[in-house]
Amino acid sequence: MTDHKPPVAIDAGDAPERTGSGYPAPFGAQMGDRSRRRLGDVFGLTGFGVNLARLGPGARSALRHAHRLEDEFVYILEGTPTLLTDAGETPLRPGMCAGFKAGTGDGHALVNRSDAEVLYLEIGARCAGETVDYPDVDLKGATLDGRWTYLHKDGTPY
Repeated sequence: MTDHKPPVAIDAGDAPERTGSGYPAPFGAQMGDRSRRRLGDVFGLTGFGVNLARLGPGARSALRHAHRLEDEFVYILEGTPTLLTDAGETPLRPGMCAGFKAGTGDGHALVNRSDAEVLYLEIGARCAGETVDYPDVDLKGATLDGRWTYLHKDGTPY
């Protein structure tokens, strides 16, 4: 029997790419051309996650959302996305970063309104029992029975 050991280093482009969205209809289609490479998973990280995310022109990172338990941080590598928060819109450029403290209720998302791709890192905690609020739509996310599930705000499942 041999123990599987994760790699020490990789080319980020070699990490599996996940496209599309797990949101229920009609929300998933609103994300457009986006993809993520779960870099943290490649290394077996469990305390926090790291994604290399790409947004094509017109794509969104997510619906505007607020985590109850997990802090989140983004760092822009390429392109010029617009950050949407309760405070309004903030244009971002490479080298800029944004952080979102858990429990504040300040919904956030990135949207790519440019003609070029956006590439950024997403870094977040991984907390058991996390819930996510989506202030602009009838949607919330929660871990139920060990699975991530989308619900209406009244608690009924999609």
